Amino acid sequence: MRIPAVSPPLPIVRAVLRPMFRYAMHSRLPWTVQRALLDAGSALQVLPPGTRVDRLRLGGRPAERIASGSNTGEGAVLYLHGGGYTIGSLATHRSLAAHLARELGRPVYLPDYRLAPEHPYPAALDDAEAAYLELLSTGLRPENLAVAGDSAGGGLSLALARRLIDQHGIRPAALGLIAPWSDPNEPPPRERDLVVNRSWSRACSAAYLGDGDPLDPGYAPLLGELSGLPPTYVQVDEGELLYTQCTRLVGALREADVPTRFSVTSGLWHVAQLQAALVVPAAAAVRELADFLGESLQPAQIRP
Repeated sequence: MRIPAVSPPLPIVRAVLRPMFRYAMHSRLPWTVQRALLDAGSALQVLPPGTRVDRLRLGGRPAERIASGSNTGEGAVLYLHGGGYTIGSLATHRSLAAHLARELGRPVYLPDYRLAPEHPYPAALDDAEAAYLELLSTGLRPENLAVAGDSAGGGLSLALARRLIDQHGIRPAALGLIAPWSDPNEPPPRERDLVVNRSWSRACSAAYLGDGDPLDPGYAPLLGELSGLPPTYVQVDEGELLYTQCTRLVGALREADVPTRFSVTSGLWHVAQLQAALVVPAAAAVRELADFLGESLQPAQIRP
């Protein structure tokens, strides 16, 4: 694991992040303002040295192929960013994708899927599906193309895997889920954690649902069929609003006989992996996710 060159104490990082998230992710702010504030704050999330970012289009949407000079392995990862389906962008998640690409030794594709409320469900899922299928058309195979995502992007990753299996007979190599929001119907158990608050979360779930059915497993994949999903790794911090939901998801995955790995940190925050450039435990979590995905992306002939 590459240790961040500068690693301030966790209490200092938390003190800096708390007001930023408290004011930027506020249900009374227009979505466009929230997006602009988070994009501006992403300047603090630096890229690892040697990162190469190539702009392209996937499934008709802007996207980036993010790679490191150490990219030597076979395969790739499609990474779906978080943000409650209403915020989040290439800018906010470029650093996380770059750290994952460096540790994985393979490129990471980051699509800019459509956001609610302008584009409610199933727009994000349609864009994710189109991106995955287009990557397959370039010569990648399902066993060499994993899917990963955080928060809403983690829930979207689950929904994408289910759709690929059910509608295309395709199973991604693996799922890497950072604090996945797998059931937007479920109210948070308390008012807030360091990043997310209840009123903002409920506004996001309503914006994404639009006129849809809240029981649709594409919207809430935890409510749908889980058997047959690829090997899955779930990461969460015990202080997150999504901790209980993540433990419920892991239990359901294991009950459905999905090979599942689960790790819980203590003292971090929701998707602390975004701060992998500064926070040693966050960098360690990215490394663990990369190790899991890398094992799943091994050429078929040498897999156990």
